[in-house]
Amino acid sequence: MRWLGDLEAEILDCLWKWGRPATVREVVDDINTRRPSAYSTVMTVATILYNKGWLTREKQGRAWLYTPVRSREAYSAALMEDALGASEDRPAALAYFVERMTDEEVAALREALRTADRTAE
Repeated sequence: MRWLGDLEAEILDCLWKWGRPATVREVVDDINTRRPSAYSTVMTVATILYNKGWLTREKQGRAWLYTPVRSREAYSAALMEDALGASEDRPAALAYFVERMTDEEVAALREALRTADRTAE
């Protein structure tokens, strides 16, 4: 899994936040509330994300409606897997990570492990 570039992440963040398909115009308008961004630049990066398999698109009139292929959570999980895989000692890296988790995160991890055990049976 490749980490996203800044604009790629911004585009996906908009789509994840909205939870619905959106046009490049909508994304540009949202990004422009924080910083200037050209329509053509966002269109180019959305097309790149589509070609990489990160987005699907469907024609609506003259515009494309873009939808993320993966959820934010699936992307985050893949990044964690990549980061864990970069270690020569995966169990030690995982232990180091878990030691820094909040009580709420540990409880969520325990529940996820219980769920994974039930589905593996």
